[in-house]
Amino acid sequence: MWFQKIKTAMLLAGLSALLLLIGHLIGGYAGLQLALIMALLMNGIAYFFSDKIVLSMYGARALDRQEYGWIYETVEELAHTMNLPMPKLWLIKTPMANAFATGRDPEHASVAVTTGILSILDRDELRGVLAHELSHIKNRDILVSTIAATIATAIGYLAHMLQYAAFWGSMDNNRRREGNPIVMFLVALLMPLAATLIQLAVSRSREYLADETGAHSCRDPLALASALEKLHNHIPSAHLHADDMSKASTASLFIVHPFNSDGMIALFSTHPPMRARIARLHKLHEKMF
Repeated sequence: MWFQKIKTAMLLAGLSALLLLIGHLIGGYAGLQLALIMALLMNGIAYFFSDKIVLSMYGARALDRQEYGWIYETVEELAHTMNLPMPKLWLIKTPMANAFATGRDPEHASVAVTTGILSILDRDELRGVLAHELSHIKNRDILVSTIAATIATAIGYLAHMLQYAAFWGSMDNNRRREGNPIVMFLVALLMPLAATLIQLAVSRSREYLADETGAHSCRDPLALASALEKLHNHIPSAHLHADDMSKASTASLFIVHPFNSDGMIALFSTHPPMRARIARLHKLHEKMF
């Protein structure tokens, strides 16, 4: 568990280093400050309102306590175990079997499940999934993801500025600095890609952490492993379509990658390989019991 936290810190430090490097290449702080302000503004809005936006995007409705009382009881028991306030529960009517947590902090958290996931998982498996989602809330992964997105967005803005600097030269305190325009242009192209890959690595690291935290909390790693396998195998049957770009930004929220992707596309997945996640949970079960 501590390894994943250290790994996340190192990845965020790497993103910060990229940001400082590209700012240095441009020269001066005005552009850097402008990009940071814009990135903070955009991601600040996302941080405070993303839960309402994503729930509305998927047509989520409050989970009926009378019909799904056992889910409320399960979440209440897990939240008590994890020392968390009770989150709001939502239902999304879609055959896609998935779930996600959202909200800027534990006091403003929501957990959404789809009708698809309720149809293919048994109660123990769903309990493991709910423990995983509550772990995202406990580990404040929305905050971590927002920080990563803020830095990555700023790098994107600065890279765009660097492309102009490659042609017009960079300025530092109103004095022209010599720089290799070819190198600067290549850096401007590669920096956003590197930032994206690091941001994805942060997301994958938090998924591993949520798996581990959730398995410890529900005391049943194999139930979560079984749930993940079922959900993964169900993706080809019901998933988000790649042409639905409006929902691409929400992929990292779900417990399993909601797109049907293989090969090179998997390199840009927000989730770790399913085989690796399941193997880790089996090893955790051997340690716990």
